[in-house]
Amino acid sequence: MDNYTSDEDIDDDFDTQLIIQQSLQDIHKPGTGQQSPEDESFLSAYYKKIVETIETGKEDVLSQLTKYHSAFDEADEIGWLPLHKAAVQLNKNILEITLKASKLSVWEQTTHNGETPLFLAVSNCLLENVSFLLLNGCNPNTKNVEGNSPLLTGANALGQASDSSSILLEAASGGNPDSVTLLLEYGADANVPKNSGHLPIHVAADRGHLLALKTLVPVTDFAAIKRSGISPIHCAAAGAHPKCLELLIQAGFDVNFMLDQRIRKHYDDHRKSALYFAVSNGDLSSVKLLLSAGAMPNQDPVNCLQIALRMGNYELVSLLLRHGANVNYFCRVNPLHFPSALQYTLKDEVMLRMLLNYGYDTELCFDCPHGDKVHRFSASEGWTSTVIKDTMFCEVITLSWLQHLSGKVVRVMLDYVDQVRICSKLKAVLQKQGLWSEIHFILTNPRSLKHLCRLKIRKCMGRLRLRCPVFMSFLPLPSRLKAYVLYKEYDLYEQGIFTGTW
Repeated sequence: MDNYTSDEDIDDDFDTQLIIQQSLQDIHKPGTGQQSPEDESFLSAYYKKIVETIETGKEDVLSQLTKYHSAFDEADEIGWLPLHKAAVQLNKNILEITLKASKLSVWEQTTHNGETPLFLAVSNCLLENVSFLLLNGCNPNTKNVEGNSPLLTGANALGQASDSSSILLEAASGGNPDSVTLLLEYGADANVPKNSGHLPIHVAADRGHLLALKTLVPVTDFAAIKRSGISPIHCAAAGAHPKCLELLIQAGFDVNFMLDQRIRKHYDDHRKSALYFAVSNGDLSSVKLLLSAGAMPNQDPVNCLQIALRMGNYELVSLLLRHGANVNYFCRVNPLHFPSALQYTLKDEVMLRMLLNYGYDTELCFDCPHGDKVHRFSASEGWTSTVIKDTMFCEVITLSWLQHLSGKVVRVMLDYVDQVRICSKLKAVLQKQGLWSEIHFILTNPRSLKHLCRLKIRKCMGRLRLRCPVFMSFLPLPSRLKAYVLYKEYDLYEQGIFTGTW
């Protein structure tokens, strides 16, 4: 028996089977003659064979199947045509054969997610497929249901394989921005936003795609960025990408561009500045870049310094202070009679002296209206869900879980004030501390003339100048005197002391 069968016999047999199967399916189709997109059983055998051939990359077989034109117009349950399948295959010849077999009217047809064949090719970073589709006139500005255009998808091309909206950020990431360049050459608009308002430049900056960002910067309209309400500076800072940040700064983007109100409302803290994003990330490199470029550290409802203090990050706090962070800010959430920053430094002398050296209003901490009188009794101790307006320092430092620190904190603070009066409540607690004898001596004796002169000079300078150390360089004073006025002998951080826990 001859077991040899020719390829022609196989093809003829397959064609016969297809015709029989198609005839059976036609009998059971609804009267409308339309296949149900929810049921694969209504897909023709021709469609299934075409898709199988596309996925296996059999060019010769696919060429023979091009005569079944209607099957190339069929879509599966998620709206994928054979052309969509071909667009995500590595073999460009498969795409070329499929495109020629497909009607012109389906070249821009979308899946149920709104993805055209070009969109899918860009998403999968298949540059040859992208180039071929663009050469044949596919629209580079069509958006999917999320509002992403092919260009925006290309700029966002680095992600996880399971995420259909970001899987293929590879096109514009680190070493492969070619798809972005190609799309721009064929008329893609860099100023078309997605539904959220973000532009391709925002996505590239947020993902850290430096090469794609270089391509997008010169073709992005500043007016479009302004309309979006957010700067790519924010995105680079939020993503902790200092190289992208540096590129944007060099390109002239404003480091003090503030988030639009409609963007800010999505954040509980109503942040506004790019600096706030960088500080929140603890990203020293980005913070340095922004401050060096002129970023203002006191623009956000929650002060950047407060964030750094809560982190306990000495370098970040020192950096912000050297660039004018306001040590005397007041927190809106928990308003205190004394500047709010102090509450984060009560257990840390290094951090405490940082604030005091830069002009913290120490005298306000000793400003108690009760004086020697007995304080009113409080039914509850400490901070509660109900904010007590204008809480005094003496009320805070004498709490049961903080009073053991009172002697050390007050002793440090006395280095920055003239004669002050200790109220009855604070005095009662201090008298139980080991440092009371030293504190009592300072309080009951005249301060040295040298100390008083330093306080006078600092008062004449004003807190704004104390927050700007560069101002001191313009004063015609000896270096030793400048150091004394700035309390350099108490700058523990500069002395290399990086832990000041009592």
